[in-house]
Amino acid sequence: MNDTDADFWNRHSDHYLEMAFRTDRMEVVEKPDGYGRNTGDCGDTVEIFLTVENDRIRWVSFLIDGCINTRAAANTVAMMAEGKPVEKAWKITPDDVANYLETLPADSYHCAELAVGALYRALTDYRQKQRNPWQKSYPLR
Repeated sequence: MNDTDADFWNRHSDHYLEMAFRTDRMEVVEKPDGYGRNTGDCGDTVEIFLTVENDRIRWVSFLIDGCINTRAAANTVAMMAEGKPVEKAWKITPDDVANYLETLPADSYHCAELAVGALYRALTDYRQKQRNPWQKSYPLR
């Protein structure tokens, strides 16, 4: 390990490191109850898949095409939303994500905005499917 590698591990919080390297939520749900995709100006993309039971988020998974900061933000959003009633998930903000991660670089705050935006789109999709249940049977991609 060189000095640059050691600097990376030393300058980030445990929360950031866990969320940046956790991969167990990275999966596609074929017919999710809610789906949202958000692409930032930087080119990074976050896709969020929600499984909801009785208006409570039971599982959140995601895919990203982006940097390690985007993965940390997406994992954090998934962790924060899971287990919450849908209405409470709407209260998750980019500031909540950045505060939890503690060491998200300031120039990567947009990664938190990107992940939260994908969550909001998935929550909107969930509500739309509640009004029109037939839409759930159509493929996403």
